[in-house]
Amino acid sequence: MNDIGTYLWPVVAGAVCGFISAVPVGPINLTILNEGARRGFAWGLFIGLGATLMEAIYCVVAFAGFSQLFTTPLIKAGMELVSFLLMLYLGLKFVRAKALPARSHSEEVIEQKFHPHTAFWIGFVRCLGNPGVFFFWIAIGSSLIAHDWMAPTWPSKLACTAGATLGIFVWFLMLSYGVSLGRGRLSEGTLLRMERWSGVILLLFALVLGARLVALLAQRHGS
Repeated sequence: MNDIGTYLWPVVAGAVCGFISAVPVGPINLTILNEGARRGFAWGLFIGLGATLMEAIYCVVAFAGFSQLFTTPLIKAGMELVSFLLMLYLGLKFVRAKALPARSHSEEVIEQKFHPHTAFWIGFVRCLGNPGVFFFWIAIGSSLIAHDWMAPTWPSKLACTAGATLGIFVWFLMLSYGVSLGRGRLSEGTLLRMERWSGVILLLFALVLGARLVALLAQRHGS
């Protein structure tokens, strides 16, 4: 990567991944939908801010272990295949979603332990209680590095984290505003349709990654 690309591409990639990751229906979106409609824009926004901070922490921790994983072409090729399969799986999962997810046991345990009362801490704790976010960013980080969209260096990782934080926050900002403006017109069914569209986008990403893998295999066999 050149000097500009060291920061620009990770920021852009992080922002896109962050925005798409925040769209599927989960505990934060449902909380903003239900409580933001009753308490207004600011309450929903602060729930989103708390969740954004916790997800940024998950993102940094997830990226921390990727310094030495991509030193051999074989490992890098393997991660490209894994990232393709991940995007394909998530895309199909979101496209086929038919019902809203139930709260997990870990979310309930953590919320009972911390008893959050402010909007910010409600968002923070509910994201903390969803460890799937952490594993999602491990998979995304490995995919971005495997495809040279993020370098295994701290400046590049932090740039990607900043982009992801921005993308996540923009979604929660839009959702909070839409909920407060609609006052009930933005329904759970609408969120479910948005989740399906995010699945379509992930399937398009999977198509691009699959085409790249086919091209690499053809190049290897042709050489």
